[in-house]
Amino acid sequence: MSEKINLSNYVLSEDDEFMNANQRAYFRAKLVAWKNDILREARETLGHLAEESANHPDLADRASSETDRAIELRARDRQRKLISKIDAALQRIDDGTYGYCEETGEPIGLKRLDARPIATLSIEAQERHERREKVYRDE
Repeated sequence: MSEKINLSNYVLSEDDEFMNANQRAYFRAKLVAWKNDILREARETLGHLAEESANHPDLADRASSETDRAIELRARDRQRKLISKIDAALQRIDDGTYGYCEETGEPIGLKRLDARPIATLSIEAQERHERREKVYRDE
């Protein structure tokens, strides 16, 4: 199995066997790079928040700073959830279920996975899911 894949020059091919060793290595590398970027950004944000913790004498400055802090913390929470989805995708690579729709068992498709490597549903299954969600939301 190819453990090391250069993301910049590897080209996914629909002609290859689906989820072969190179494709799995490609998606693993892509997911790990994405996770590392998120973790790096989180460390930078923590540093920024620590610097910004100064008390602002002006109420408007303090309110603005608190609003910025709340926005940053919400973004970090979304990224924390994203990291758990990335970890789940890495686990699916390890157990051989990555790239297959959780609903139908069919291959999700390389283009969709390349665009959204944490995808768990094929486009068709995702559309059905969103339609059901819309129907129940509208009731």
